[in-house]
Amino acid sequence: MRIALLQSSGRPGSTAENLKVLDEAAGRAAAAGAALLVTSELFLTGYAIGDDIGVLAEPADGDAADAVAEITGRHGLAIAYGYPERAGERVYNSVQLIAADGTRLAGYRKTHLFGCFERDHFTPGEQPVVQAELNGVTVGLMICYDVEFPENVRAHALAGTDLLLVPTAQMHPFQFVAESVVPVRAFENQMYVAYVNRIGHEGEFEFVGLSTLAGPDGIARARAGHAEELVLADVDPAFLAASREANPYLRDRRPGLYGALA
Repeated sequence: MRIALLQSSGRPGSTAENLKVLDEAAGRAAAAGAALLVTSELFLTGYAIGDDIGVLAEPADGDAADAVAEITGRHGLAIAYGYPERAGERVYNSVQLIAADGTRLAGYRKTHLFGCFERDHFTPGEQPVVQAELNGVTVGLMICYDVEFPENVRAHALAGTDLLLVPTAQMHPFQFVAESVVPVRAFENQMYVAYVNRIGHEGEFEFVGLSTLAGPDGIARARAGHAEELVLADVDPAFLAASREANPYLRDRRPGLYGALA
């Protein structure tokens, strides 16, 4: 399954403009044979937009979701996009996966909030493992800081995730996460990890790009630079199965020794 990683910060503060950016990228991704397009964290609104986060937040089935569903149907590919989700009085940092036919397959709310900005504007999610089936691949959802907790990713591995999608807003000076942590997470958990970042400056933050698809061998199948870019890479279920057979981390675990972790 070919996937496309949209490394972009879009147009912070404008959902309408970001939907246009998404539409254009979806067209290019579909033309290149991609079955799935993944955006960065909070792509639909922008990340460092202060209290506008609450103003622009929408429910999972709101107008923006309908617009994304229309884009998926027109271009014939699935889209996983980051956005602020409103649920009653609460706002979550969320990612939603919509199928090529416009069906909402899964929604995930970030469980580990990073820094004062996120803790001031969002409520943490409580469901660590969210999955959906896409083209025979078990896809898991996570957001940015979540992937830096090994327990989170291992939970996905134990639940059978083949491809973990991680929209992110990873900033300077933490680029080692994209360069080193993400490939290690893919290897130690025997899965593909798609880590899709923002770029450029927003408020006090400098986003560093380096979006990547890391394979279960710990090798980056593709990696972006520091500018806006659409990255294409392939997820190979046969290679994944062979890698899991050769690297039996999950079979060799001894859970009875790990009680202290909880």
